[in-house]
Amino acid sequence: MQSNRMQKIMHKYRDIFETLENYDKTRELPFQRKRIDLTLSVKTLNKLKALKEKTGKSMSQLIEERI
Repeated sequence: MQSNRMQKIMHKYRDIFETLENYDKTRELPFQRKRIDLTLSVKTLNKLKALKEKTGKSMSQLIEERI
């Protein structure tokens, strides 16, 4: 009876358990953010700044949405 209950829990929350298992291996969560350096042209930066002002979103949000 106890193992049946445990199997139901494991099945219901499979994605959470897989995320935690992956965290144990990599020490990274899928929703964590990392800072990186990018080199972009001035033209691209100006377009991003214009979109940022127009939408009210940060440049990183705009880039993440496009990728």
